[in-house]
This record gives sequence, C-alpha cells and structure tokens, in this order.
Amino acid sequence: MIDWDVAVNTGIRLVRPGPQVDLADARQAVSQLRELSEEARGHVREFTGMDPLEPAGPAVIVDRPGWIRANVDGFRTVLEPILDRLGAERAAAGTAGALTTAVGSRVTGAQLGAVLSYLAGRVLGQYELFLPPDPDGNAPAGRLTLVAPNIVQAERELDVDPRDFRLWVCLHEETHRMQFSSTPWLRGYVQEQMQDLLLSSEMDAAAFLDRLRAAGEAVAEVVRGGEGSLIQAFQSEAQGEVMDRITAVMTLAEGHGDYVMDAVGPEVVPSVATIRRRFQRRREGANRIDRIIRQLLGLDLKMKQYEEGAVFVRKVVAQVGMEDFNKVWESPETLPTMAEIRDPESWIARVVGPGAPAREA
Repeated sequence: MIDWDVAVNTGIRLVRPGPQVDLADARQAVSQLRELSEEARGHVREFTGMDPLEPAGPAVIVDRPGWIRANVDGFRTVLEPILDRLGAERAAAGTAGALTTAVGSRVTGAQLGAVLSYLAGRVLGQYELFLPPDPDGNAPAGRLTLVAPNIVQAERELDVDPRDFRLWVCLHEETHRMQFSSTPWLRGYVQEQMQDLLLSSEMDAAAFLDRLRAAGEAVAEVVRGGEGSLIQAFQSEAQGEVMDRITAVMTLAEGHGDYVMDAVGPEVVPSVATIRRRFQRRREGANRIDRIIRQLLGLDLKMKQYEEGAVFVRKVVAQVGMEDFNKVWESPETLPTMAEIRDPESWIARVVGPGAPAREA
C-alpha cells in the first residue's frame, strides 16, 4: 500500500538544501551537538528524578535527507505488518487488483515523501521510537536524532547564542528519551494505539471516496481561513476515540519536554528567556502558505499540544511536586486524558489523591 522507496526518493528530491555552512563550522556543530546531548541527559535526569532503564549513547546527527530516510524506516517498521495484513484481507475479498495496488502504492509513497520533504526542513530533533530490527531480529531501543542544518538555520534566524540554543533543543529531546527509556510500557502503549488507529479504519471504496471528498472540503475551508485538517477529514468515529488517547499521551510528552527545557534554568542556558521569546515569535510568524500547510498537516495541533501539555505539567508540579507528578509514567491507567490535561486538578484527585498538599517543585 506504500512504496517506501518512492517515499524516500520523492522526499530527498523535493527537500530544500540546508543553510550554507563551511566544513569546519559543520564539523564543530556536529561535535558540539553530540556533547550537549550527553550534558542535557544529566540535567534532565537530575531535574525530573527519572531513571533510564537502558543505556543511551550520544545523539545521532543527521542532515535533511538522513532525517527523511530515518522516518521512512520508522513508518515502515510500525506500518508494514498492518498494511500487509489489510492488503491481504482486501485481496482475499477481491477488492483490489495487482495493477491498482501497485499504482496506489506508488502514489501513496509519493504523497508520504512530499510531506516528509516539508517537515525535514523544520524539525530540529526527535526521539525515534520505532527502528528496524537488528540482524538477530530484535527491536532496538529508541534513538535520539538531531537535524544539524535545521538547528543552525534556526539559531541564525533567531540571532541567539548557538551553544545555548543547541543545549536548549537537546534538553527537550533528551526529555523525550527519558520519558520512554525510563517507562518500559510507554513505547508499546503508543505502538498499540497506532495499530488500533489503522485497524479501525474503513477500507471499502465508498468510505474512501467519502474521505477524499471530506479532504477536499477541508483544504477549501483552510484556504478560506477556517478550521480543519486532513487528519480530521480521514478520521472515522472509531478512529477518533483512539486518536483522543494518542493526542493525550503526545500532549503530555510534548508539554513535559517544553516544561523541562525552560525550567532547568538560566544557570544551564543563560539566555533561555530570550530564546523562548524569539522561538515562540518564530512559531507564530509563518507566512500564509506555510500556515495553510501546517494546519492541513495537523502541525498547529502539535503547537497546541506543547502549550496545553506544558500548562498541565506546570500546574501539577506546582501543586504536588515533581515526585507525585511522575506518577503519570507509572502505567496507562495513570496517564491523563485530554479532559484531565485541561483540568489538572481532576487528574491530581484521581491519581495522587484528594486534598494533595501543595509542594515546591
């Protein structure tokens, strides 16, 4: 259903080149990012009180094509078994011929590559949860990846101290690594939700055509300045319930990352206040075409996740302290729902206990 080679080739062909950096500066940036990722890990561990359960090396530093390849590998690891199953079911039902399937897979691959080419120029870093199995067939631990040209371009545009900015980015991404490496069930939970999202989709032709029409309406609505996204357009009612659970855990993870990267303090990142102010202004200052693309791809929703999640973390830590906040990582049952993220006191009452005293973070 997805031609992965087409996705990679399309993404790499369409992605814009990074900023002009001479060889010496490029090598220095790569070396410093590796060092700062390890430094950030220590700060995150000390601040959050979380302990990783698996060893972690320095971050992997990539360029934009490298980020595209890594993400196609991740998508393939998670999606291919499910797509193969769905494809076999459709073939058994006689709903897809070989030629139709082949053409459709190339079209879908090209679409995925086009989306990744856009994102590859904007992502600063990520914690890769799902990697291809090693030669023995074992699923490796996640990997922290930083996109060097995007970090350099952002620090130039913001006119901020390069070392401070690079450490600030590393603090956010190392927080994600800590979330998943210290919580053994979380990776499996996220993968299970993603699988449920796909398996709850309606694959018949009539439903697919309805979704295409809805997608067209969503594009027109966004261009007119309204609300909407392609994610919502292709989402069934059953998928909406699963998407709520995925949104809740990702809002928590992103908000926690944003909270930690700012709260570690000016002793570590002296210009953190300036960086945050200018970075937020950059997030909000996109041109109209960029805003349309961001909304259609659901990236504006991701920005909202940063904000709502950070408010939740900040309020819970302020009221009950970091130790009790960390109960969010104990099990799927202690994760907040989206309703609880918007009403932190309800999560505190359910998980920490009623009448929890306020404590210093």
